[in-house]
Amino acid sequence: MAGHSFHPSLLRAYDIRGIVGDTLTEDDATAVGRSFGTMLRRAGGRTVCLGRDGRVSSRSLANAVADGLLAAGCDVIDIGLGPSPMLYFSVFEMHADAGLMVTGSHNPPDWNGIKMMRSSGPFHGADIQALGTLAAAGDWETGSGSSRTADIMDRYVQAMLADFRGSAFTIAWDCGNGAAGPVVERLTRLLPGTHHLLFSDVDGRFPNHHPDPTVEANLADLKRVVIEKGCDFGVAFDGDADRIGAIDGQGRVVWGDELLGILAEPVLHELPGSTIIGDIKASQALFDRIAALGGVPDMWKSGHSLMKARLLELNAPLAGEMSGHIFFAHRWHGVDDGILAAVRLIEAVTALGGSLTALKDAMPAMINTPEFRFPCPETRKFAVVAEVLARLKAEGARVNEIDGARVMRVDGWWLLRASNTQDVLTARVEARDAAALARLLAELNDQLALSGVAPVAASH
Repeated sequence: MAGHSFHPSLLRAYDIRGIVGDTLTEDDATAVGRSFGTMLRRAGGRTVCLGRDGRVSSRSLANAVADGLLAAGCDVIDIGLGPSPMLYFSVFEMHADAGLMVTGSHNPPDWNGIKMMRSSGPFHGADIQALGTLAAAGDWETGSGSSRTADIMDRYVQAMLADFRGSAFTIAWDCGNGAAGPVVERLTRLLPGTHHLLFSDVDGRFPNHHPDPTVEANLADLKRVVIEKGCDFGVAFDGDADRIGAIDGQGRVVWGDELLGILAEPVLHELPGSTIIGDIKASQALFDRIAALGGVPDMWKSGHSLMKARLLELNAPLAGEMSGHIFFAHRWHGVDDGILAAVRLIEAVTALGGSLTALKDAMPAMINTPEFRFPCPETRKFAVVAEVLARLKAEGARVNEIDGARVMRVDGWWLLRASNTQDVLTARVEARDAAALARLLAELNDQLALSGVAPVAASH
């Protein structure tokens, strides 16, 4: 049987992603469906939930994926348009064996992709490479599966509000014209309080701002509405709503690691001594906070699939990343869900005194840089990190090398790691004061120079 070869850049560490009509075509989507379906059938599974985001190309790509799944003999439950976490929820709710989500997440409008999961856990890394090998060989199962649609959105909203423990607040919700909109509209009709919704109409061209809440410039509209309407706080989502951003009542960003520190407190109150997982980019203040609350902090690799796997491995109730992926196994399914994180944030702020602004005020004053991202060829990026690690070890430095090099000094730390998804190195520096920050940044730049990499700029 004739196989199908994908563009080399299409198969990523955590998902499939490309430029529509160029590196990602409908034929590619059909081959992904056929190959994923084949792998599922051979593992004893059959039923696949299929969802899509609001991008212009998502419906046609989802139809193509469904064609491939059906040809492999899988039964498809099409849940239609919605956020990625609604697709994840549907897999558990419908007792399906797997789920595929057609989404470009926070990429530009001409991009799209496919996220994959099994009911038993993430599908990433070697799984995705195996899918490519199988497709190239044309080593597919054949069959004729069944197809049906399911409207899951109301069940998803009800599940998030089951046993809700929050008070009434005034909250602004920026859906960014992404897939969160229809869910947030239904959710806020049922929540107590006053809710101001921004850009809840789904528009895959993203006419108002780019749907990536980790970039502070994208939060300008949310900040304005929070101040104008006197909101208690505001939340924002990326294009497929598996990530959350938040700002307090004064318009200050509450970053991913700060959010995790807040969300962890009620969880540790209910489950004392449990493990809370943060990623390698998170502030030392987060890990100190988890320990102070009687929890066990676990520093792990960045990447949503890697985090999900770690959550399962340690049976932890909560994990989170700087990027705004928050994973609740406590009263949920252990998947990243930005909308659920917003609901749990309402609960946490209620439990912790009723003011996100006061919680932000009480956080320790650490000075840190944003995440620096700088180009480095695929062939060099991991080698640079290895060279830096070797030099640090030779000098006896305290280094966590779970994901790159996180160098711990008395008054702060710096991190250098290779991106799993792009030809870039990323770095971050955090310190107790400005003098320490300057020294640590200089130390990072010295190491980059020794490996022939241009320095990162100190301005932020």
